[in-house]
Amino acid sequence: MADIIVPATTGDVPNQGRRDLLRMAGISAAALGAVSAAGTPVFAQITDNWDKTFAQSDAVDHQKVSFTNRYGVPLVGDLYMPADRPAGALPALAVAGPFGAVKEQAAGLYAQTMAERGFVTLAFDPSFVGESGGDVRDVASPDINTEDFMAAIDFLGLHDAVDRERIGIIGICGFGGMALNAVAADKRVKAVATTSMYDMSRVMAKGYYDAMTDEQRAEALEQMSRQRWTDVENGQPAMAGGLPDSLDGIDDPVIRMYHGYYKTDRGYHERSLNSNGGWTVTNPLSFMNMPLLTYIDEISPRPVLLVAGSEAHSRYFTEDAYAAAAEPKEMMIIDGADHVDLYDQVDIIPFDKLQSFFDQHLV
Repeated sequence: MADIIVPATTGDVPNQGRRDLLRMAGISAAALGAVSAAGTPVFAQITDNWDKTFAQSDAVDHQKVSFTNRYGVPLVGDLYMPADRPAGALPALAVAGPFGAVKEQAAGLYAQTMAERGFVTLAFDPSFVGESGGDVRDVASPDINTEDFMAAIDFLGLHDAVDRERIGIIGICGFGGMALNAVAADKRVKAVATTSMYDMSRVMAKGYYDAMTDEQRAEALEQMSRQRWTDVENGQPAMAGGLPDSLDGIDDPVIRMYHGYYKTDRGYHERSLNSNGGWTVTNPLSFMNMPLLTYIDEISPRPVLLVAGSEAHSRYFTEDAYAAAAEPKEMMIIDGADHVDLYDQVDIIPFDKLQSFFDQHLV
């Protein structure tokens, strides 16, 4: 596939399946149905077994690590380092995403691959997800998840193998937006790259392709506000539900695309929200009036690399972020690739470009 760096017009998402897309993001509110969530310990069960969706590399040393964010939530990550690393401190990368995924999926693949290329990398589960802690589960927050990236920078900057003046971030899908928000505030980060980026606050506030009307937004907020009383009465949050187990009767290409990753052997993981029960019904509340990319121009003068597939339904997020960011910035559109191709297709993900970008800017 050829790399092209030219913008294109934004397409439209078909009406069929839009409701399912919003449901995946937890935007459905009570009207889309709910099931009860089981109680979960504050710190999820941690395994030392290799349970990733990708093969382990002999060229990389791997270990499970934990650290705590500013809100006291214990986070669990996988630390990858070159097996034959040279003497001295190395540049490092914090990696997270996609939204609703766990570190055993795309983030871990990115982290291991970049470690093969000479970086110390940390793929981590965000708060309340996967092996990371928190006494509630399956919720997200534009503030706390931004802080999760900053906590990962704390950890890397104190590691003996890391040069703390040479740290970057890779954010995938919804954690691309979180990564940009984190780097705008955290001046320790020297460069940031995103792939298949979503701006989750925009998705929650207006729906995919800004399809939600003001009336629909008000109705969703009304439903979720009242759902809070129901959740408190029940002693546990209602769940919005995840991807369907079967594609019978579903023609929407975006739903089928996500299903092909999260619900098959290709990308399924038992701890992934997107592979299983999804987010809580009230998950969108904090995103709906807290725009993540308000200060994207304040990343400058540190460089930004934004990567998306030419066929990705989410491509417009990358193009809009590129337009809003200040120089220095780059946008790479991968010809023929869809959104999920950049999760795990190693012949499509531009790892050479990611390496050269961070080699150039983590100096």
